[in-house]
Amino acid sequence: MTLILLNKPYGVLSQFTDEGSGKPTLKTYIPLPGVYPAGRLDFDSEGLLILTDDGREQARIADPKHKMPKTYLAQVEGIPSEDALETLRRGVDLKDGRTRPARAQIIPAPENLWPRDPPIRYRKSVPDTWIELTITEGRNRQVRRMTAAVGHPTLRLIRIRIGEWDVGKLAPGEWRRA
Repeated sequence: MTLILLNKPYGVLSQFTDEGSGKPTLKTYIPLPGVYPAGRLDFDSEGLLILTDDGREQARIADPKHKMPKTYLAQVEGIPSEDALETLRRGVDLKDGRTRPARAQIIPAPENLWPRDPPIRYRKSVPDTWIELTITEGRNRQVRRMTAAVGHPTLRLIRIRIGEWDVGKLAPGEWRRA
C-alpha cells in the first residue's frame, strides 16, 4: 500500500484533472501513478492531504462514519467569545443539519507558518484570531461554515492533522511517504 502525505498549497484542486478550469491540480505535485486523494481539501484551503492507492484505506480516512479526527488551524475575523467557542464544541446548526461536537480553542499565531500567496486581506479596524478546531466529519466547507455561523468568518484555513498523520515540516507542494 502506498500512502502519501502532501502539503496542498492554496489555490490547488484536490484532484488530478482540471476538467477545463485551467486551475492547478495535484498532477503538478504528485508524480506517482495510481494514487488518489482520501478526502478533499477546498481549493482555497491549505495543508495536509493524504493520497493512497488502497481503496479500503481511502474509505477509512475519508468516510465520516469512521469519525477520523481532522485538525485545522483557522485564522478567523474578530475575537471569538467563550460562547462562540462553546457553540463550536457542542455542534453548530447548519443548513444541512447539526455538526458533530468539535474541539475548539484559541491559540497563539502559529510560528514558522509559510506565507500564503496571495496573502489574506487585512483590515486595520477588525482584529483576527487563530483557533485550532478538530472535527470528525467532512462536510463541504464545514469549518468555514461553522466559524461563519458563530460570527467569525474564516480568513485562512490550514489542515494540520488527519488521524495519526500530520503535515509536519512539509512546505506547500512538498510530499512524503507515510
